[in-house]
Amino acid sequence: MSMKLYPLQFEPILKERIWGGTKLKNYLNKPIMSNSTGESWEISTVENDVSVVSNGVYKGKSLNDLINEFPEAILGTTVYAKFGKQFPLLFKYLDARDDLSIQVHPNDKLAKERHNSFGKTEMWYVMQADENARLILGFKKKSSAEEYVQNLKNKTLLTILDTKTVKQGEVYFLETGTVHAIGAGTLIAEIQQNSDITYRLYDFDRVDANGNLRDLHIDLALEAINYETVEAQKDYLKKENVSNSLVDCRFFTTNIIPLNGEVKVNKSQNSFTVYMCVDGSFEMTINKETFQYCKGDTLLIPASLTDFQFNGQASILEIYIS
Repeated sequence: MSMKLYPLQFEPILKERIWGGTKLKNYLNKPIMSNSTGESWEISTVENDVSVVSNGVYKGKSLNDLINEFPEAILGTTVYAKFGKQFPLLFKYLDARDDLSIQVHPNDKLAKERHNSFGKTEMWYVMQADENARLILGFKKKSSAEEYVQNLKNKTLLTILDTKTVKQGEVYFLETGTVHAIGAGTLIAEIQQNSDITYRLYDFDRVDANGNLRDLHIDLALEAINYETVEAQKDYLKKENVSNSLVDCRFFTTNIIPLNGEVKVNKSQNSFTVYMCVDGSFEMTINKETFQYCKGDTLLIPASLTDFQFNGQASILEIYIS
């Protein structure tokens, strides 16, 4: 049986976080019900957090079920050959009302050995940032496990970490091992490997609603950390109506399309493509059928769907696997 091909959207998986706020509702129109929603998982196959289709004939089906039924049609020939029926990426929007914990993610080797998981290489596109919002990105200068542990013990870790003031439209690529934190006042689109493995290093001594400190993973992090300095920010072109490269790594390729008018797309069947609308609105026309999208929408284009057209004024992230 062949798959009916159309852009797939999914019910957002909303996550309450101690640092979350209301921007997912106010800026992206997500159906949050609290004042502390930190994450909207847009496309996920993480265990116990598997996305469910929200539109079209497959509404109510899980992404895993669709992949099991139509693996090559959805994933693409190259992705299926490499990953089997496993969806390799995770897509999110994050709202940091308060600072996130300082954390690090393990690489594929450590994650496989310790958790039977992928590592967590990720990238951020800044959708909105309050004045003086900041990110923590690695060390100011080359460090060591000993220096890190001593500063952690003395509660002076922030003095050796590099901090950057952040603005809308900036892009950051975080290889595994990079110590990092999203600062208060930042709304971010995140693309990452399909992993939920995070080692929390420091949480500013915050307590939860029950007065408990959150767990730290200091020993696990020691081997995972890259103690060299990093340059995470990525400069990029913004040429209208074409795909401008943001990040091109072995885990994913991300481009941005500054859409102003009409763009025709013809792509290969090697990989699925995900589009995240990070500003504006647009129409997509496929097989004479038109779909409407706006800021905060995320859609999965099955690999077998190769020809379509955009029309509108928008900034669109385009993600696939090379």
